[in-house]
Amino acid sequence: MVKTAHRHSSRPGWTDPVSGQSATIEDFLKLDIRIGTVVRTAAFPEARKPAIRLWIDFGGELGEKQSSAQITTHYTPESLVGKQVLAVVNFPPRQIGPMHSEVLTLGVSDGKGEIVLMAPDQNVPNGSRLH
Repeated sequence: MVKTAHRHSSRPGWTDPVSGQSATIEDFLKLDIRIGTVVRTAAFPEARKPAIRLWIDFGGELGEKQSSAQITTHYTPESLVGKQVLAVVNFPPRQIGPMHSEVLTLGVSDGKGEIVLMAPDQNVPNGSRLH
């Protein structure tokens, strides 16, 4: 990111050099990003692009949620069971083929543009919020 003057304020802010947009802490706080454990998976051949269907346990009040993730380059369905992942849990559900994806599972692109999942380096309680 490049430091620039914020468009609507005299205070300095950060602007993404690619999109030209900046975000505030208030924007970030609107996102509810939680940790969950993958409890079940399945291949998802009905998806437009190769994907894996995930059932993620967020514990307590959130319970189990479904997600579809285009992560077949680095993961098999079997390799994901028991893995903790980060997901945005307060987006509206999205129809993907025959399923409703209830959360957005988070990852970053590797050097070839394939997705690598974001996960804590230690086990933490399901439902823990990203700060």
